[in-house]
Amino acid sequence: LLGAPGTVHAQHTALIATAAVAVGIAQAAFEAALRYSQQRSTFGQPIAQHQAVQLKLADMATGIAAARLLTYEAAAEPGGAAAGLAKILATETACAVTLESMRVHGGYGYTTEFPVERYYRDAAQLPATLGGNDAVRVATARRLVATAG
Repeated sequence: LLGAPGTVHAQHTALIATAAVAVGIAQAAFEAALRYSQQRSTFGQPIAQHQAVQLKLADMATGIAAARLLTYEAAAEPGGAAAGLAKILATETACAVTLESMRVHGGYGYTTEFPVERYYRDAAQLPATLGGNDAVRVATARRLVATAG
């Protein structure tokens, strides 16, 4: 596509691609936290049995599921506002999930022995892509306002 329609299509595709990358990073960080929490034991039981860790795991899974579903919706709705919403939610979820995964890993989360420190570094730059999440928020809000009336 050329001209304005091509630009809109490219922006839409970039937003969805960024959201998909963020969901993938968040999923990998969640799976690492889940594995580690089943292997690491304290007080005679895996830390996955401790309520504090269970709450973290449930919150991570909830955020990832929401971001994934919104990303799917955005991919099915060309040119809609869902692409911006998906990019915002997915990138912020990836940051939150990777940080919680590092916390589940404790001190090991900051070492290169475990992949979660890499996931955290990768996720941290995603909100700044495509002009940053605030710019995406403004553009998405404008699209929502324009289609509301």
